[in-house]
Amino acid sequence: MKEVVHIGVRAAPGPDLQELLGRVARGEQEAFAGVYDLAAGPVLGVVRGVLRDHAQSEEVAQDVLVEVWRTAPRYRPERGTAMNWILTLAHRRAVDRVRSVVASAAREQKAALLARTPEFDEVSEEVETHLEREQVRRCLRGLTELQRQSVTLAYYRGLTYRQVAELLAVPLGTVKTRLRDGLIRLRDCLGVNA
Repeated sequence: MKEVVHIGVRAAPGPDLQELLGRVARGEQEAFAGVYDLAAGPVLGVVRGVLRDHAQSEEVAQDVLVEVWRTAPRYRPERGTAMNWILTLAHRRAVDRVRSVVASAAREQKAALLARTPEFDEVSEEVETHLEREQVRRCLRGLTELQRQSVTLAYYRGLTYRQVAELLAVPLGTVKTRLRDGLIRLRDCLGVNA
């Protein structure tokens, strides 16, 4: 048997959304199916308009409908229609998701920047090192020739006292004395406390 469809004639009206929401507030699970049927499409539309991501929109719309189930007793008809209340919840939840995503991205970006940021100021460190080298060079120029040669060979080239003495053709005791005197003068010039 074929179903008869009457154009221009409305089907028998069922309970409206406000009435269904009131029944949901009293704990009637069957009434929630009616709320879901009437509100799911508009909720998804509002959420999708804010998020523009299909998967996230469906997830947030589902969260909104669960929130409607849990918070139905908070609905106040004198403040607006049931649909406006539900769509306001949907919009707020969608905006919260956007804010959460933006905040998460900002945290990740900040963490990435911190991971790339050196623990010290490279420029400052380089300038200090350069200044220290210049000061050491200036102090080395203030030593006698034998002191400067002895310090350079022993401390910059890593030669032993005996090797320095042989290379400079001076007695070992003289090299030790010149090194000691040269190091004392360097210490005083550099302002290092003993």
